[in-house]
Parts: sequence; C-alpha cells; structure tokens
Amino acid sequence: MKSIARLLLGLVLLPACWGLGRVFVDAVFEATGFAGGFSVDAIALLAGMALFSLSWCAIPLPVRAYVLGHELTHALWGLIFGAHPSNVKVGENGGSVTLTKTNMLITLAPYFFPFWTFVVIVAGLVTYAFLRPLPYMPLWMFAIGFTWAFHVLFTIKTLTVHQSDITIYGRIFSWSFIFMANVALVLVWLACATPVTFADLLAFSLERIPSAYMGVAGAFAAAFRWVASLMRG
Repeated sequence: MKSIARLLLGLVLLPACWGLGRVFVDAVFEATGFAGGFSVDAIALLAGMALFSLSWCAIPLPVRAYVLGHELTHALWGLIFGAHPSNVKVGENGGSVTLTKTNMLITLAPYFFPFWTFVVIVAGLVTYAFLRPLPYMPLWMFAIGFTWAFHVLFTIKTLTVHQSDITIYGRIFSWSFIFMANVALVLVWLACATPVTFADLLAFSLERIPSAYMGVAGAFAAAFRWVASLMRG
C-alpha cells in the first residue's frame, strides 16, 4: 500500500517538477537581467561548472571522492535528525555507513545535497570570519561551480543504475523529490547570492506551478472529451 501511495504521490509531483524548472529559468533570467550581464563572480562560477563537465569526459572519474561525500552526507543528515553514524566504508564499487535510525531525507540526501559544495561554502564562511572582505571571491565561486557540477553529474550517473536508496521510496517519487530538492537549493542560493529575492521566487512559483497543474488538467479534460466522443460515435 505504501509503495502505491508513493507512486501516486510521485506522479502528482511531476507537474510541480516542470513548474519548478520554469521557476529556475525565470530566476536565472531575472538575475542576469538585474546585473546587466554576467559578473566576474558569475563567470567564475560557470567556468568551474564547465571545467568539471569537460574533465568528466577527459580524465578518470574521482569515484572514491563521490562515494566518500555520499556516505558522509548520509552521516551528516543522520546527525541532524539525531542518529549516530559509525563504520563509514568507502570503495571504488560503493560504500556504506551505519546509522542508528533513518528517514526519507537521510536516505535521499546524497542525491540533492552537494556535500563538497557545502564543504567549500563552510570553508569560505570560516575564512570570512577572519578576513573581510573574503579574498579571491572569483576563486571561491569557481570552486562552488566545480563542486556543484561534480554533484549534478555524479547524481545523474548514479541514478541511471540500481540504487537501494531509490527503490526504498520508489523511483518515480524519489526522482521527483530529488529533482525538486536540487532545484530548490539552487533557487535558495540564487536568492542569497544574486539580486533575485525570495519574493521574486514566490511570485514565479505562484505563477508557474499552478500553471503546470492547469495544463495537465486541461490535457486530461481534452483526452476525456475525445474518448467520450469516440464512445458516442
């Protein structure tokens, strides 16, 4: 029964995924529009993302670094929810961590929480506590872009193969939730680091997400009318 409920919930979330994707596009255009173009920091961020994306095809993949981040993310989110992590294992073919309890967020966290980007941001905040303004800001942005691309590409690659974390909650629900959580984190970051505000994001969301559901409802209504006309004929 739970698996059926999660499947239905995942299907219900699909239009929201489309709507949230359009919110992301709106936010990016809003950010670049306010700035009058790409700033040096934005260029550095994009350069970091581009460099890792290019290296993805040119050099051996840092699998152990991804697996380590994956398991440490389980451990970190376990600590947030009061679990006690232990016995972290990392290898080329996978890893594991023992937790005294788990939940959906702990299980799916590695697929939406960019651990190494989090490490870079924490390092930047620690540096900022001693050095103000933060020196070499473009280098920090480059590191954020590099590690964010690391997270996105490895997440996509990982989701193409069987993952016990995903099957626990069902593929449709897990993929929908992971997509929405990734986009939501990017939107929060845009609101914190660009002229885009949370009020802007709320306005975009109130327009795009209901519009997505209205589009689906319209498509179902049209399909129903078509089937009804065939039956009458």
